[in-house]
Amino acid sequence: MSIEIYIDLILVIFLAITALAVIYVRNLFAVAMLSGIYSLLMASIFVVLDAVDVAFTEASVGAGISTVLMLGVLAITGNREKISYKSSLLPLLIVIGTGSLLVYGTWDLPMFGDPYAPVHMHVAPEYISNTYKHTGMPNIVTAVLASYRGYDTLGEVGVIFTAGVGVLLLLSRKKMNKHTNAKNKLEDKS
Repeated sequence: MSIEIYIDLILVIFLAITALAVIYVRNLFAVAMLSGIYSLLMASIFVVLDAVDVAFTEASVGAGISTVLMLGVLAITGNREKISYKSSLLPLLIVIGTGSLLVYGTWDLPMFGDPYAPVHMHVAPEYISNTYKHTGMPNIVTAVLASYRGYDTLGEVGVIFTAGVGVLLLLSRKKMNKHTNAKNKLEDKS
């Protein structure tokens, strides 16, 4: 077995441990940090799978912007989770049902790395032979991201931009609240 299998196995084990820790930890600050760690582990898995563009997006949105957004929300709300005394059986059944449907949906997919998969028989040869002719770009990966999947890439950029604006709005609101509270205290003293 190659070393890549061991790296995959270690990353998946760390991913499972992190997911379980997110479930059982009650301190929301720790949950925010563990979510960032989970995203970095997923980005590492994407790198191992040679999906570096997806890894960059996962690292920047999942580990970066989402973590900052969660920390901004925690600064406003507090870092302890309220304990719910309601039964969580229905959400558990919904998650199990959804997960089962997702696993069932993957049964028809070709095996990972199958050289006779449809993507390797039809799509990849088309990109390799006609990318420069269709787009004028010498780099196939750039052509796929910027031309063939241009709307998808535009959507990803829109998500990153929206998350960034949300974080900035949250952080500016907190500064404004501090400024307003300090100004009200000064007015009360005079």
